[in-house]
Amino acid sequence: MKNILIIALSLVSFCASAQNFTRRDSLQGGLRPERTNYDVQRYDLNITVDPDKRFIFGYNDITFKVVENTGKIQVDLFDNMQVDSIVYNKAKLPYKRDNDAVFITFPSQLKKGNEEKVRFYYSGNPKVAKNAPWDGGFVFAKDGNGKPWIGVAVQGTGASLWYPVKDHQTDEPDRGASIKVAVPNGLMNVSNGRFIGNEDLKNGYTRWDWEVKNPINNYDITLNIADYVHIHDTNNGLDLDYYVLSYNEKKALKQFAEVKPMLDCFEKKFGQYPFFDDGYKLVETSYLGMEHQSAVAYGNKYRKGYLGTDMTGTGIGQEFDYIIVHESGHEWFGNSITSKDIADMWIHEGFTTYSETVYVECRFGYDKAMQYINGQANNVQNRKPAIGIFGVNKEGSGDMYYKGALMLNTLRHVLNDDDKWWKLILDYSNTYKKQIIDTETVIAFFNKQMGADLTPVFNQYLRHAAIPKLQIKLEGKNLEYRWQTDEPNFVMPVEIKVDDKIIRLKATKNWQKTPVKAKSYGDVFVMVNKFYVNVETM
Repeated sequence: MKNILIIALSLVSFCASAQNFTRRDSLQGGLRPERTNYDVQRYDLNITVDPDKRFIFGYNDITFKVVENTGKIQVDLFDNMQVDSIVYNKAKLPYKRDNDAVFITFPSQLKKGNEEKVRFYYSGNPKVAKNAPWDGGFVFAKDGNGKPWIGVAVQGTGASLWYPVKDHQTDEPDRGASIKVAVPNGLMNVSNGRFIGNEDLKNGYTRWDWEVKNPINNYDITLNIADYVHIHDTNNGLDLDYYVLSYNEKKALKQFAEVKPMLDCFEKKFGQYPFFDDGYKLVETSYLGMEHQSAVAYGNKYRKGYLGTDMTGTGIGQEFDYIIVHESGHEWFGNSITSKDIADMWIHEGFTTYSETVYVECRFGYDKAMQYINGQANNVQNRKPAIGIFGVNKEGSGDMYYKGALMLNTLRHVLNDDDKWWKLILDYSNTYKKQIIDTETVIAFFNKQMGADLTPVFNQYLRHAAIPKLQIKLEGKNLEYRWQTDEPNFVMPVEIKVDDKIIRLKATKNWQKTPVKAKSYGDVFVMVNKFYVNVETM
């Protein structure tokens, strides 16, 4: 999620910070043998939340398959949280803490292929977010009636901020998870997946039980505690469940009417909702929003646009609820298709930002969609690459959002065949459904489907700060052109208009002549609405 104009502000600190990484960064972002030697099968989280003390305690059962013989594994939990004990076969295990990593030692070697389980007891006051969702942490707020309203958002910061977990995107629990959260009587907890039931614990608390059947990103596992009311609906057999503050039910019924046409559009373009077994939920939160799988956090205050504004400057952004559309788009891109390392988070954010344009086109047509996506270009900085640094938990720049989307729009027009384009996007979504991939996998897929080596094109947009620059010059009336790029073998077609005639140029890094004449540069228009490029006259 962590999107929007505030991303531009974060770039200031990003650009100013030295690229010096600590042991903590490597422990969180790297793949040590103690991480790769086991494969998580399931999480079973059972905790109690005390809103007044801002305190949580409980345990996480971590079921895993042994990938390589080992006597030690790494589980992660922020160092401000207390490890109470770690139990295996009814015996407590020794462990060593190193920053946010917990290295657990077993009494004997675990054998490859075996399935094992540890119960990790913990407690503490989790980090509180200063400005969720842009910084990770818990949000302890009050609703309009003065009742507790609690949420959590940890993308980028790490799920180990609040529960013990293998905190790396390469490993999701293959068999899903259960999330059981006890909260004070009179409040409800809403988490991912299906509601299983609740139980009065006879101590002033009620436990709310949820079950996730699908693999799930660590940062997607969530809790939402409030005085909620529940609204149920369906769409083409998919359960739609909305949990909103008790006094916002009428607003929600009106605002959430947008969900059905949005899902119809996305299912047509991207395939069936990926987590059909777990259902689709919107949950009202005090912070703006987050793509929590099957429990999308919604905090747009029942307004169109982004809190009532249009970030594209086109007016089109105020025709729909940005948070509903963007965060739901993540169900396909980010939650279903996940990047192996957060350095590749453009795979989440670029495709999801493009899904906004897809929705605009479904509702308002191609021309409006092109206006919308080109309005997003005003938010691109082009100062740092969209791909980050691998192995140290470091995302790329905020350009992963809009620049990523504009790159995809460019590729659509490079292909120049909308039937093939929409088939490509659908095939991409279905081919890598519920898989964890990297940039190289994306490029290889597009290269094969488009029948061209687009590697330099992807690299220029994602691994360099600058976008391609089309240089044009007039020698008499002869119009010449070439690309100026960081990538040495950059080749990409582009369209120009001369005297109302559209010409498709097969541009390379070498000067070439067009088949048409031009009297002046004013007679030449590069179709920058279709191709996200800069233009320079020589």
